[in-house]
Amino acid sequence: MADNDSFMTSINAFVATAKANQEEVIRATGIKILARLVDMSPVGNPEVWAVNQTAVAYNKEVFDHNEALKSDAANLTKTGRLKRKARVSDGMDVKAPAGYTGGRFRGNWQVSLDAPATGETGVIDKSGGATKAAGGLVMASFKVGTKSIYFCNNVPYAYLLEFGHSKQAPGGMVRITAEEFQRFFTESVQEVRP
Repeated sequence: MADNDSFMTSINAFVATAKANQEEVIRATGIKILARLVDMSPVGNPEVWAVNQTAVAYNKEVFDHNEALKSDAANLTKTGRLKRKARVSDGMDVKAPAGYTGGRFRGNWQVSLDAPATGETGVIDKSGGATKAAGGLVMASFKVGTKSIYFCNNVPYAYLLEFGHSKQAPGGMVRITAEEFQRFFTESVQEVRP
């Protein structure tokens, strides 16, 4: 009878360890997926917008002209800087459209368990750090028995960004990350192995 109790204790310990490892692998994989989605998400760069191309081109020409002037020693100060008389001090402003706030898309990635998130977060997160931290908290609550993990971005222009509207992410984010799932999973299994 004591042998049976010892055997059952060993089996229960094995099952508990396997279950804990399974949860850790899924949590780590989910965190990697979210990090990839957030890192790939474009953050508006007004210098690449069509509305600013004239200003960007003009500013580049002014910069190039000033750089070319540096090749003539007569245009330089004793410390090697371009003299004020020689330097062209002109430029055009690069502007963002009214109401633009960079980081809105990145800040709207949401992780949820068993049901997709609805609505926007209202978070502006250019770096993505707060978004990753919030998603990590959700992933920390993952338990065996959870049926689904959702990664959602509910801003109205998310579909456009996924299908090439941004030069920063011409191939989207979700499709590329989905192709990388196996790598994330394999890495997580190797990290969690006892």
